[in-house]
Amino acid sequence: MPQRFFRLSRQRWLRLFFALNLTLVAGLIAHQVWLYVAEPEFESLHTVEVADIRERLEGRDAYRFAVVGNINNSVNVFQDEIIPLLNQGDIDFMVSAGNAVSGGQQESYQAIYHSLELLNMPYLLTYGEKEDSDFGSYLFYDYFGPHFYSFVAGNSHFIFLDGTGKSSTSWQLDWLERELAASEAPHRFVFVGLPLHNVIQDAPLFEEDNYLNDPKLGEGIMRLAERYRVDTVFSANLSLYSQQSVNGVNYVTTGGAGGILMDADESFHHYVVVEVAGGSVGITPVRLNVDRPGWWRMLSSIASTIYAFFYVSYPRFLLIVGLLTLLAMRLYRLIFEERHYYPDFDIDPTPYLEKSLRVAMVSNNYFPFVSGVSVSVERLRQGLGDLNHRIQLLVPRYREPWQDDDTILRVPTLMAFGEKREFRLTNPFSARFRRCLREFKPDVIHVHHPFWLGSMGLWMGRRLKVPVIYTYHTRLEHYAHFVPLPGALFRNLISHYLIKHFSNRCQGVIVPTYSAEEYLRMIGVKTPSLVQPTGIDTARFAYANEEALTSLREQLAIDAADTVLVSVSRISKEKNIGFMLEALAELKRQEQTSLRLLLVGDGPDRQAIQQQIETLGLEAQVTLVGAVPPEEMALYYHLGDMFVFASTSETQGMVILEAMAAGLPVVAVRSSGIDDVVRDGYNGFKTPQNRQKWGQRVVELAEDEALRDTLGSQAKTFSADYDIAKFAGAVAHFYAEVLAKYYSNQDYSSKTQTSVEQTN
Repeated sequence: MPQRFFRLSRQRWLRLFFALNLTLVAGLIAHQVWLYVAEPEFESLHTVEVADIRERLEGRDAYRFAVVGNINNSVNVFQDEIIPLLNQGDIDFMVSAGNAVSGGQQESYQAIYHSLELLNMPYLLTYGEKEDSDFGSYLFYDYFGPHFYSFVAGNSHFIFLDGTGKSSTSWQLDWLERELAASEAPHRFVFVGLPLHNVIQDAPLFEEDNYLNDPKLGEGIMRLAERYRVDTVFSANLSLYSQQSVNGVNYVTTGGAGGILMDADESFHHYVVVEVAGGSVGITPVRLNVDRPGWWRMLSSIASTIYAFFYVSYPRFLLIVGLLTLLAMRLYRLIFEERHYYPDFDIDPTPYLEKSLRVAMVSNNYFPFVSGVSVSVERLRQGLGDLNHRIQLLVPRYREPWQDDDTILRVPTLMAFGEKREFRLTNPFSARFRRCLREFKPDVIHVHHPFWLGSMGLWMGRRLKVPVIYTYHTRLEHYAHFVPLPGALFRNLISHYLIKHFSNRCQGVIVPTYSAEEYLRMIGVKTPSLVQPTGIDTARFAYANEEALTSLREQLAIDAADTVLVSVSRISKEKNIGFMLEALAELKRQEQTSLRLLLVGDGPDRQAIQQQIETLGLEAQVTLVGAVPPEEMALYYHLGDMFVFASTSETQGMVILEAMAAGLPVVAVRSSGIDDVVRDGYNGFKTPQNRQKWGQRVVELAEDEALRDTLGSQAKTFSADYDIAKFAGAVAHFYAEVLAKYYSNQDYSSKTQTSVEQTN
């Protein structure tokens, strides 16, 4: 017991940590989304900064400006060391010649903006590869301005180029030549984020990828700089300081304003001061930490890089860490936690089989609304009651009365919709609902829907620490037309996820057919399951009063020569009734006029079906009977010669078993809910969704009375295996198995004893 307790305790802590980590990841994702949708605090900064620089330099031929390299990798060096020196150093403005941001993300731009705002002078940025990364080009354009630009201030012409390849090389060179040719300023300075290959000697091999990778642009800049007497071309992006003169043009590379350093003399944290005095230009690197050894500068650089990573993009860092943690926890569970794919045969359900269980059944549908779920719930309720189990039913409240007793709790309705307001959205926060369950003290909560009251039942199961069983009744993907969402989204994604997620949170799942169980396994449901079709009262459908039959036949004007086809379903799109009408219309054109179809049921598409009947000219062959009370259904089955069905949205199709109990052979369209109960050639026929093949089987049975009798008799025998008593007994046994496993896994021996005592 101690080992199992420790394992359970560890699992709880892992689940808690997983939930907290998931919350953190969700919050960080929300933060990232907010950054991209929030209104920016700044825009077109270069317009303001250039105007400020022009004002400062107006009428002056002597001034000083600073050029810094890569700020992005060491924000603390730039912010804590360089900015204070610049603010105290009689500098007129600052230019970033390298990567100022750590990446093109929104938070990186906001971070560098807050750092630059600490300067007591104007500043300008050169568009670099980091600014361009992660789709950051449009942010740079919005926040600062164009990727390449120029202006004249004082006695100098300042030109900024785009070395990232984002801008056209030919266009930039043409623009650069026009700018230089038209310039009358005595001094000309060009800034490009990446250094040119031909101007740095003895560069480290690992820096090879950090140069301007467009030879045409690089050669064009050098050619034009020489022709038009450019004073200096500034660049950055290398972990060193370099100043070279080529054909009268100075090429300065500055990479130490925050870039990572090497253990080399030319690699150090620095910035460059450019002093213009009349016709002369002086360039001086200002070195930081000059007295520290190379290894110390290397360690400091690495520490600064880590600091910058946190400072500039810590939300993204935390997001990555959170996602990796989630992945690690998932891998841990997959690799190290023991998994048992076979049933535990040591679990003994006997204590629960011998006791009367308290079962709370929760459903979004129930009588007086007639549906397959309502019928299934009522039959299970009756069957379990006959086995001396105590049942408490929690269902919606309807306007119409029903034979309620004290075992039925009606939950107040918030909203009703549907043609006859038959679908009810109940109050999920009903205090009566919660109080009823607490007072009833169920051993098992059995829910029949994966949402609304079903979700409340699952939540209460966790609160009361009792297992929850879910019966998969409905193929939700076929009801997309009822949901106010894009049909494809609900049909192909949401419906399957809803079923999977809900089923895996329950302790047991009941499915009516093996094909339904296969579907659940395919979408990822791992909860233990029971394949058990809803039971039917075979005795009630086996016989019908002859006098009542004769009267009903006269009332519906059924001729003795007619072959009567009966179909029972909700009159709705998902039941595929239009398919049968079109097939009958084809048979009518083939002079098969003795076929008479009775459509029993009601629903939102009744008017549309009636209109289709009239359009196809089937008024004499098809009758919309409407809703029929459950106690009268046997009469309508016994009116028929065969039962026909075309729905492809069923998980079981109880009406088929009811028709079989009345001795009717079946002709149905092959689908998941039909395949297990209709045995082709034994109790009926299954066809593809093809009108000709479906019609051929109908005609075959209509013209061969002996075949109808044989298949009908075999159908009646087949249906006997689905009696309510067998159905309820199988479900009760499943309850016992789930209870035994539930308390065995939780190792609550005292709880088990209490639960068993409560069932007495």
